[in-house]
Amino acid sequence: MRLVQKFVFFLAIWFCLICNVSAEEKVKIYFFHNYDCPHCAEEKVFLFQLEEQYDNIEIVPYEVKKNEDNREILNSFLDEVDWEVRGVPFTVIGSAYFEGYNDDIGSKIRCAINHYSNNEHRDLVGEFLGDVDVRDDLEDTFDVNSCSFTVPIIGEINPRNISLPLVSIVIGLVDGFNPCAMWVLIFLISLMIGMKNRKRMWCLGIAFLLSSAIVYFAFMMTWINVAGMFTTSKIIEWLVAIVALLGGGINLYNFIKEVKVKDVGCSVTNNDKKKKIMKRAKEIVTENSFLLALLGVIVLAVSVNIIELACSAGLPILFAQILSMNELSTAQELFYNVLYIIFFLLDDLIVFIIAMTTMKLTGISNKYNKYAHLIGGLIMIVIGILLLVNPSLLKFNIS
Repeated sequence: MRLVQKFVFFLAIWFCLICNVSAEEKVKIYFFHNYDCPHCAEEKVFLFQLEEQYDNIEIVPYEVKKNEDNREILNSFLDEVDWEVRGVPFTVIGSAYFEGYNDDIGSKIRCAINHYSNNEHRDLVGEFLGDVDVRDDLEDTFDVNSCSFTVPIIGEINPRNISLPLVSIVIGLVDGFNPCAMWVLIFLISLMIGMKNRKRMWCLGIAFLLSSAIVYFAFMMTWINVAGMFTTSKIIEWLVAIVALLGGGINLYNFIKEVKVKDVGCSVTNNDKKKKIMKRAKEIVTENSFLLALLGVIVLAVSVNIIELACSAGLPILFAQILSMNELSTAQELFYNVLYIIFFLLDDLIVFIIAMTTMKLTGISNKYNKYAHLIGGLIMIVIGILLLVNPSLLKFNIS
């Protein structure tokens, strides 16, 4: 009896070991390359390093320039899966593929290995070659856009740690810190502080801010719709990228130019236009009819914020382009636009509320504008480069 028990115990242990071995399947990395391709040579070194770090991967190399059979395998496989590939190195892991090689692609290959090591998956090349069974029942959950990517100096960044709400807040804040509408609001407040009618003061100020928000909201929603009409074309992305790079360059130039300047106004609005706006603002505030004054404030806000769109040098366009690239629902587009506008108006709201409650116009240093040029310029240049080099990095995880 004891002998039987020992035998059963031995079989159980043996069965468990067999199961564990079979469960730990190799993650195959199919590496199509040319013998004289420098990028292929770089990736080959990288893959050899991965072999030393992972004990569950198997690299399957195919040289396709000298070897006609390997080239036929590659072409037939691409026809089978209907992928468009322009050259080598070409790497397939599970159901994911990577064309070319650089540090960013290397990070994504490592990310794919980590994912497929922990998840049951299809082996598309293995299925094509007949080495493994076809698994149509398996759904690939790997998302290459969720992988971290390498940025020089900064290092690895994971898009999952970046969200559209954060992007909305940051770009909205930076866009809000420009002087075009701020100086008009401050001038309006200075005129209204001497008024006895507090309700009129609050109504005119709020009307100015709401009108500013509506102008921006309408502009960005319009751009999203325009960009959405050309989702299959790269022309819009390139145009926006050029606007971003030019706008970023202008902002950095303004930052350098204004470092030693004490007072900074709107660089788009010249002194003559400022005088006309100030004269118009005085007429609005002193208007006896409340309705005419309210209408005047709305018109003033619309005209000033159209100028402010030029002052921003493309930030609203960039944000709208990012939203259009992420294929959001209408409700999501509305949400992120509203979030952007709330933080865009935050500094104006703070100044207005403090002034209306204390009846004092707190002095505001224009230094913030200089640094807004710096931060805004850097953001625009980074987004412009990404639009040209790898726009997929601007598609954020919103789940």
